[in-house]
Amino acid sequence: MSSQEEKESQNPQMNEEKEDVTNDDDGSDDDEAEEGTHENGEEAKKKKKKKKKKKKKSGTSAGGVSAGGTPSKKPHSRMLGEKAFTDYYLKYGQTEPPTIPVSKLFEEKGLEYPEGEITAHPLESNTYRETSAEKRAHDRMQSDIYSKVRQAAEVHRQVRSYAQSFIKPGIKLTDMCEMLENKNRELIQEDGLNRGIGFPTGCSLNHVAAHYTPNPGDDTVLQYDDVMKVDFGCQIDGRIIDSAWTVAFNPRYDPLLEAVKEATETGIRTAGIDVRLCDVGEAIQEVMESYEVEIDGKTYPVQCIRNLNGHSIGPYQIHAGKSVPIVKGGDTTKMEEDEMYAIETFGTTGRGYIVEDLECSHYMKNFHAPHVPLRLPRSKKLLSHINKTFGTLAFCRRWLERPDGGSTAVNGTGGQQEKYMGALKNLCDVGIIQPYPPLVDVKGSYTAQYEHTIMLRPTCKEIVSRGDDY
Repeated sequence: MSSQEEKESQNPQMNEEKEDVTNDDDGSDDDEAEEGTHENGEEAKKKKKKKKKKKKKSGTSAGGVSAGGTPSKKPHSRMLGEKAFTDYYLKYGQTEPPTIPVSKLFEEKGLEYPEGEITAHPLESNTYRETSAEKRAHDRMQSDIYSKVRQAAEVHRQVRSYAQSFIKPGIKLTDMCEMLENKNRELIQEDGLNRGIGFPTGCSLNHVAAHYTPNPGDDTVLQYDDVMKVDFGCQIDGRIIDSAWTVAFNPRYDPLLEAVKEATETGIRTAGIDVRLCDVGEAIQEVMESYEVEIDGKTYPVQCIRNLNGHSIGPYQIHAGKSVPIVKGGDTTKMEEDEMYAIETFGTTGRGYIVEDLECSHYMKNFHAPHVPLRLPRSKKLLSHINKTFGTLAFCRRWLERPDGGSTAVNGTGGQQEKYMGALKNLCDVGIIQPYPPLVDVKGSYTAQYEHTIMLRPTCKEIVSRGDDY
């Protein structure tokens, strides 16, 4: 989920090579070939028996897929890496589609959750950290937190891989978000504020850079020529994983996606303990703005959206106070040990400056909300629902209108909110709830985003949300 500096806060990609590659071979073609040969019946029988034995040895899970099988299905969208498979989780014994909660998949087998990508902190002053006994001891003391963060990261990887299997032209964005969010709830074993979704699924299209998710009644459908930013989160005990990628099917957008992806990677490489936030922004801008993209015969320089930023992440606080700029200049504050950050960059073919526009869908209770006496009974009722269901985590109108009001674990099937818009406006007006309207560049432009969550551990930097896809 993005941090905004101004507010403290032709045919669907039917390329055959992008279609799912499956391993459904049941040997029927081979059997037919055997019948057509001049081999005697005994030899044919032996071959058939051998084939059946081989099939039995591979075994299948409840989902009809080989347990610990080999991933084989490719995503429909572009620029997700050669090793990206939408069924990557099969290697852990997950079903296809995934149905086993990640905790059961790992903990019941006595396995540790996968570490993210480990790199050294930049700056020569940090070289001692890798061998320091004191820093290693401090690192071991955080093992419980690391385990929760890695579990949430693995849920994110499995959910987004599953989503990449059905995100394609023609899908309704409401359906896409609900499928993704329901799988998120299932794999993380949603339990109210203890574990669940970190914030609403962003699926901002084209000139809309961030903070758009469909409201009830929105029938928008994804098109082949759209550029969509998919941004969603997972949380366990308030430890939030915030990660995003850009979906595009038309190859003309490849340079835009490549620019933003490389800018994000530069930001990740530059970030570390004692690094100044402004230095990260300068490095990002230099890479991002070295690219250009040609669309319909016109060449556009790729620009950073200068008033969008990455951000630090705290327990139950998606924007924890520090902003990571994506242009030079700005805050000279340094990153510190034990902090978590969402390193995200936004590139655009537009003016490089976003404003709030369109109907609001994202809301969040202010972390330091004022104590205001509420006179409207509906406002009191809605605030009570928000407090117990979402706390200080972001939510959206679609969730309020679910039968469970956003959490089955908290509300059962009786949490649906009705006639709440007046109460929600009242809570926003008095400063308890903060609205986060969509953030847009000029109409007709295209924006892209990539984002990862990193932990600044005492001994190293861990890119916890890293996957084979991005």
